[in-house]
Amino acid sequence: MKYMQNGGFQHQPLMRLTLLFTLFLLLAFWISNFALYFAEMSLAPQSVAAFYLGSEADYRLPRTYLTMLEVTHMHLPMMAVVLLLLTHLLIFVPLASRLKTGMIVATFISALGFEAAGWLVRFVHPVFAWLKIGGFLVLQAAIAFLLVALGLYLLRAGHYQKVKHISASPVIAEPEEE
Repeated sequence: MKYMQNGGFQHQPLMRLTLLFTLFLLLAFWISNFALYFAEMSLAPQSVAAFYLGSEADYRLPRTYLTMLEVTHMHLPMMAVVLLLLTHLLIFVPLASRLKTGMIVATFISALGFEAAGWLVRFVHPVFAWLKIGGFLVLQAAIAFLLVALGLYLLRAGHYQKVKHISASPVIAEPEEE
């Protein structure tokens, strides 16, 4: 992280390459989030409730406690690590401190709401389907913002390094005519 903080990554093309490939993989993760969500539910609260509570019309059983626990057990650490990586890197992007703070808080709160909402729909009340939908949309928007902000920052750093390298190159003067 010292490369990000001190700007040294601008002089490390392999560091930028590694971070850019990480962002590409996380972009694929972001796209697959949509695919997974919309494979089972829509943005209608009724579809979210049917997914967790079951549906006689669709011959779907309610989600079991153990199934939900297994999913949550894997989601929480994975989301924590991915969001830690993205929000930690955001700290070094030259944006207003309030914007960065807001994005960090919104990202983690929406992730928590998204995860908790399934439990709340299943075991408390179907009205929490709105929390699932809102959590999903805010989380996806936050991840998209983080990926774009970090990607642009890394690309600008690479461009800055090329411009700096070109301007630091020695200029060979043309021989003067007599």
